[in-house]
Amino acid sequence: MTHKITPSLRWLSGMERPQAIGDHTLRRPFSILNRPPPNYNGHVPLTTLEKGVLAAGSAIMSLMSPRRGDLIATLGETTATPYFIYRLRDSMLSSDTGRRILQDRPRITSKTISMDYLRTLPENSVGRTYVSWLERERVTPDTRETVKYIDNEECAYVMQRYRECHDFYHTLTGLPVIVEGEVTLKAFEFANTLLPMTGLSVFAVIRLKSAERSRFWRTYLQWAIHNGITCKEIINVYWEEQLERNVDDLRRELGIEPPPDLRKIRKILRKRASSMI
Repeated sequence: MTHKITPSLRWLSGMERPQAIGDHTLRRPFSILNRPPPNYNGHVPLTTLEKGVLAAGSAIMSLMSPRRGDLIATLGETTATPYFIYRLRDSMLSSDTGRRILQDRPRITSKTISMDYLRTLPENSVGRTYVSWLERERVTPDTRETVKYIDNEECAYVMQRYRECHDFYHTLTGLPVIVEGEVTLKAFEFANTLLPMTGLSVFAVIRLKSAERSRFWRTYLQWAIHNGITCKEIINVYWEEQLERNVDDLRRELGIEPPPDLRKIRKILRKRASSMI
């Protein structure tokens, strides 16, 4: 007599329950020595223990080296499940634009978006503001790590999309790529996305100088929490369709009020300090 074998259940914890017929086990439990096949190209299945170790290690190391994008990426992926990345995916599914993004699966790189084209757009357009910010901060959209530790393929894309849209969040807020600016933007992202990594990244505030920490607590944290909570969910912005739009109009539609210009404030303070020498 033949038995119909059904696929094993894959739990949110990253474990698989073995199936058995009679006294014969058909599949051993997911372990370090017995990994299931990847769910998508580049996927690395991890046990719950492995995810915990990676999360703790990357959290500590990224605090010591906040410019290590690979550590921050690992922290983001290993802390996003089982709840938070699914909540973000469901937010996209509840939005017409979010559903289109999930269906189209666009990517944001210098190959998919022409930087030369963006430079030809009007000065206050989203695309021109974006490329100007990239050039001013000397960064590129091609440095984002590829997601590999999230088991669900669709949720892996959601994390990738969030990661590749990060520079557009900088564009809307005007926050620079320095520790003070990144901590502020991460606080804003946490209030808007609830991804644990963004909240944990705020602990990097301990690396700021006393005056910078005071400015963060007094001004920028309040801005981040208020705007992150009250604005629309920015994961549902189809940036590729907004490039020619006026950036101020998009800010108003999303409900984002730019914070005080951090680079300008720091420049004024440095000039003031040098004049006193």
